[in-house]
Amino acid sequence: MSRVCQYKTGERPGRGSYTCCNCGFCLKLGADDKMPPCPNCNNTTFTKA
Repeated sequence: MSRVCQYKTGERPGRGSYTCCNCGFCLKLGADDKMPPCPNCNNTTFTKA
């Protein structure tokens, strides 16, 4: 099953856990947080975990 990478750095996708589409790093965001680049590999696309 492939992951759909639908969230990008700079967006505000809402509270939840997001997985980097490149390395699989799991990032947790609050309701008003902006999506940062992946702290592990600097990738800019994520999917909801």
